[in-house]
Amino acid sequence: MTSIRVTVWNEFEHEKVHEQIRKVYPDGIHAVIADGLKKHGFTNVRTATLDQPEHGLTEAVLAETDVLTWWGHMAHRKVEDAIVDRVHRRVLEGMGLIVLHSGHHSKIFKKLMGTSCSLRWREAGEHERIWVVDPAHPIADGFGAYFELPEEEMYGEHFDIPDPDDLVFISWFPGGEVFRSGCTFHRGRGKIFYFRPGHETHPTYYHPDVQKVIANGVRWAAPTNGPAFTYGDGSAIHAKVPLEPITVK
Repeated sequence: MTSIRVTVWNEFEHEKVHEQIRKVYPDGIHAVIADGLKKHGFTNVRTATLDQPEHGLTEAVLAETDVLTWWGHMAHRKVEDAIVDRVHRRVLEGMGLIVLHSGHHSKIFKKLMGTSCSLRWREAGEHERIWVVDPAHPIADGFGAYFELPEEEMYGEHFDIPDPDDLVFISWFPGGEVFRSGCTFHRGRGKIFYFRPGHETHPTYYHPDVQKVIANGVRWAAPTNGPAFTYGDGSAIHAKVPLEPITVK
């Protein structure tokens, strides 16, 4: 069991308007992701969706969140900038963030990356082979050389993101494309993991290997007990007195 506090965020739009997707995720993508985390021993998991007040991401909720997972697609523009700023601030303070699939175009991911986060894509239900390229990384714990998904949307390079701090997974598709599908970043005190699979028309989030990756990612992204820093010109109370005597000539 783990005491890590997780909030699973999903825009929850596709499932309401597309019958095909509702058949795959009748209670929403967020419900399946949350259930997967519970199977991996997470006991403090809540969900939040776009249509809730403040998108379910109030100051109080985020203050009680160690790691936030994010899935969005058709409603990126509906996410209020004030909420994006709030999440951004919490990441810099140390909250972990797991960005899933089409969340690459979310406001929060683009704000944290500082790039367009664009890529190439194709919807053809191809199988995906996900290679582990950093076997020593904690997010790859418990995997062999690769795992496969029977059907997924293709994402292909070039993926317009900054160079990842760690590249954990690379995907290959039958059309010949490859994609950096498991990338980590650090921003402030916060850790970010982007994981590619998860198109809404496929049952990807039921897949045990995908659930394991997300669980490993949450454990990796959880806050640590490192020191907090006050930045600036030394005007903070603890910085007014120098560590060593200063001799002014």
